[in-house]
Amino acid sequence: MNMKNLLTIIALIPCLASAEVEEGFTPLTNGKDLTGWKKVGGNGEYKMENGEIVGIGRKVNANTFLISEKTYANFDFRFEMKFDTLKGNSGMMFRGLQKESNDGNGRVYGYQCEHDNGMARAWTAGLYDEARRGWLFPDKKDKEQCAAFTKQGQEVFKPEDWNEIRILCEGNHVQIFINGEKRVDFTDTSEKDATAKGFFGMQVHAGGQTDVRWKNLRIKELP
Repeated sequence: MNMKNLLTIIALIPCLASAEVEEGFTPLTNGKDLTGWKKVGGNGEYKMENGEIVGIGRKVNANTFLISEKTYANFDFRFEMKFDTLKGNSGMMFRGLQKESNDGNGRVYGYQCEHDNGMARAWTAGLYDEARRGWLFPDKKDKEQCAAFTKQGQEVFKPEDWNEIRILCEGNHVQIFINGEKRVDFTDTSEKDATAKGFFGMQVHAGGQTDVRWKNLRIKELP
């Protein structure tokens, strides 16, 4: 083998490794517009910009979500998120649900991967139960757990850059990772509220201002 061919093979190794990691994943956006998604809730806004979904809020009257028209049960879901400003809270719903309403704008509720704009708490990639039970992990009653979760968040979350988030759902077992670090390992034992299937949904939180974006949404559905 000559040197030129050897250098070509070496150059391909990272690409081959990346392809192996991503094998079986399907993009959840077309990178051009918001086809397959719909806005519900308040007056926050969403747009596609250079392949990124941008969430914008100014004087947002109610939590606003961009939800997937398709629902999912068991999956390995990966995406990247970043704040453009740290002035407003956000999150990513998964296995989300929506209350029935005549206008189709019923309240969104269910599991949410928190996007925390406050570095003092730093609970990004925590597990919140939107409009239902509140915090599932960390448990706000467990002060030691909360302190450890904050410490880890301050170390792994990048407030001014993109963050890679992974949500793994198998049955009632939920795991959440950020930038390669596990944040949540939670088994939902609630007979009433454990949710087996639902939509994904990006959030612009109610309040004065939110500027957040997401990209590279992709999923591998599991048995």
